[in-house]
Amino acid sequence: MTGPPSPPEPAGADAEIIARSLTEPELFARLYDRYAADIHRYAQRRLGAGPADDITAETFLIAFRTRARYDTGRGHARPWLYGIAANLIGKQRRTEVRALRALARTGHDPVAESWSERADARVTARTAHAPLAGALAALSAGDRHVLLLVAWADLTYPEVAEALGIPVGTVRSRLHRARRKVRAALGADPAFTLDATEVV
Repeated sequence: MTGPPSPPEPAGADAEIIARSLTEPELFARLYDRYAADIHRYAQRRLGAGPADDITAETFLIAFRTRARYDTGRGHARPWLYGIAANLIGKQRRTEVRALRALARTGHDPVAESWSERADARVTARTAHAPLAGALAALSAGDRHVLLLVAWADLTYPEVAEALGIPVGTVRSRLHRARRKVRAALGADPAFTLDATEVV
């Protein structure tokens, strides 16, 4: 389940699909087609390939079952789906921390590297990914969710707030705290500002 990130849809397109799917359930498959690759890629970065398949399937199953409660005032379903996925990932916190610690030991990130990059750069990968993986493993689950939804899912602060059901101010404070802890773990100068998109 790979592919480029899904293109943005017109405002209200997702909400209309969800509303219509209440009487025409087959329409919900459009949301799966639109977002499943993105959700899978995000879950795979956090838990690995096997669990990502399960997280993706369960995310859309939960979304389908709870679609009647979806707030159709929110045009885009992307934050809602990432929120469901984040909750499911949160239930597998031990798996995620174990995967991050393994990455810290081995430096091997199967999602971030292509086959040729893995073949060419095994030695440098360890030094590049290991400290960051260790820093991510040390974050609290809440801080890690916020940081990775911004960095790996490309959600905006309001979308992260919507996905996790927290205020935007909490998103900002968690992101600031996570960035500070990651910088400190990586031995960066405290004056250095880490852009969340640099967390790969």
